Amino acid sequence: MSFDNQLKNHIERIALLNAHLHNGRARKGSVIGKLFSEQPQLKEKIKQISTLVEEITEKVNALSPQAQRIRLEEVWPEALSQSAKEKPGREEKPLPPLEYVEAYDVITTRFSPNPDAPIHLGSARAIILCKEYADVYDGRFLVRFEDTDPKGKRPQLEFYKAIKKDLNWLNSQPDAYYYQSDRLQIYYEHAEHLLKAGTAYVCTCKPRLFRDVVMQKKPCPCRPLDVNKHLIRWEKMLNGTFGEGEAVVRVKTDLNHPNPAVRDWPALRIIDTEKHPHPRTGNKYRVWPLYNLACGVDDHLMGVSHIIRGKEHLTNQTRQEFMYVHFGWRYPETIHYGRMKIVGASLSKSEILRQIHAGTYKNWDDPRLATFSALRRRGIQPEAIKHLILDVGPKTQDITLSWENLYAHNRRLVEPHADRFFFIDHPVQMTVHGTVKDFTAKVPVHPEYEDRGVRVFTVKETAGITHLSIAARDHEKMVAGQLIRLMELFNIQIQQSSSKGVTAVFHSEEYEKARAVKAPLIHWLPNDVGVKCRVILPDATIAKGLVEPSIRKIEVGRIVQFTRFGFVRIDAKSRKMITAYFCHR
Repeated sequence: MSFDNQLKNHIERIALLNAHLHNGRARKGSVIGKLFSEQPQLKEKIKQISTLVEEITEKVNALSPQAQRIRLEEVWPEALSQSAKEKPGREEKPLPPLEYVEAYDVITTRFSPNPDAPIHLGSARAIILCKEYADVYDGRFLVRFEDTDPKGKRPQLEFYKAIKKDLNWLNSQPDAYYYQSDRLQIYYEHAEHLLKAGTAYVCTCKPRLFRDVVMQKKPCPCRPLDVNKHLIRWEKMLNGTFGEGEAVVRVKTDLNHPNPAVRDWPALRIIDTEKHPHPRTGNKYRVWPLYNLACGVDDHLMGVSHIIRGKEHLTNQTRQEFMYVHFGWRYPETIHYGRMKIVGASLSKSEILRQIHAGTYKNWDDPRLATFSALRRRGIQPEAIKHLILDVGPKTQDITLSWENLYAHNRRLVEPHADRFFFIDHPVQMTVHGTVKDFTAKVPVHPEYEDRGVRVFTVKETAGITHLSIAARDHEKMVAGQLIRLMELFNIQIQQSSSKGVTAVFHSEEYEKARAVKAPLIHWLPNDVGVKCRVILPDATIAKGLVEPSIRKIEVGRIVQFTRFGFVRIDAKSRKMITAYFCHR
């Protein structure tokens, strides 16, 4: 064997292993990198080597994953056995250390959802970063329901429960839960403290008037009034003398601040809870704190050491820092990460709610959504979400991810555990002539784990004819004269393909004959077996077909792989029908 042939064979082995580790697609750059690390002298011929690697990689990628595995078993079986041991593992990317941890007795973080809707993938960053940092420093992780808007963003009891369920699923259970709707008296006490200190005031100005004067960096008419007058106004807010929209408590700041939104920001307002009762407290309270007062007071009282949230809250930090100065408190350390977008996913709760009311989405677990309930139903693992967030980390830059970023993490987790099954979507009948006996096919339950056994199919022959079911997408590609390999069964040659089905003739049994001409491999089922199955796809359409009967032993909730179709989560079973949700390929 010449040196060139040795080199080509070695490049093929590297490409086959790389394809096996990356779901059937070898990466040219990775193959070249591996080759040069082993034989650095080849870098002198980088152009020739690059061309050769590209050619061999394309040939490897033209094979099906099944064919790649068979070839790898032939040429490099020891690498295959080693990869099976290593493939499930993954090192987590470490988080950057927190600053000023030595200033705090206990590192405390918090996640603060509004229970007006379920949480979704957009919340994962705050949840996982806060939980992970608390664990790293042996600290505390708190969850605080920010439920102080019974009118605009009205909390709902079902969503408190849903959020707790999602946090449990994410393995992010907090050390304690808090409800701001239980803490109104605490906020009142702090509001009165600010009023008595002259660092807050009750404003009865019309919103337009206040905007006009604040834009001119001037005080509104209410600001310079005597403290006692403001305390009387405060009492009128509490006792119902003032109605909704007639008065607000404002925290004094710098009227010359360059950001008008910071100047004398609103801290508490009146909500008519006779018309808009709170789901937990009914109409007991009518004065409700706004975000910055409730959040700022709670972060101090709960001992939050590090606030980890999106950079859209930078202005809120500036507002709260004025209040902290009034109280003489130290502001917590902060990390403000950039915005995270998922291409093709709506992360707007209000938009999702609008579409649910319009009937576009059936519910919060609609497969088109990025809610945790939808991801859970599709078979996304909480560890995959964690790995995704840790890879992204607390970067300040805005980032845009695709679904494939999440799927890649999930695939690594589910692939070793997912048993394989034949699923024929939109079945088409195939008639094979020229068979002279019954055939028995033994298909591995999992190609990498022999100890899981095999699934056995018996294909019967009657008068030289065998009847099978194949998927419509395979049928659409068939042309007369084409050689096809039926996986683990035999080779056929297409005679005719029409809307009525496929007619073929038996060709041979040996896989080597199909591989020699690069015949496509397709899966199949005997036409006298098959359980009705429907797969809910990510766009909410349904793929209907037949799945092999051995699927009945799989319990609801398990993730399996439908060969050449994708990973699915078994959602429901009945005597007549299996329902699954598509996860990803």
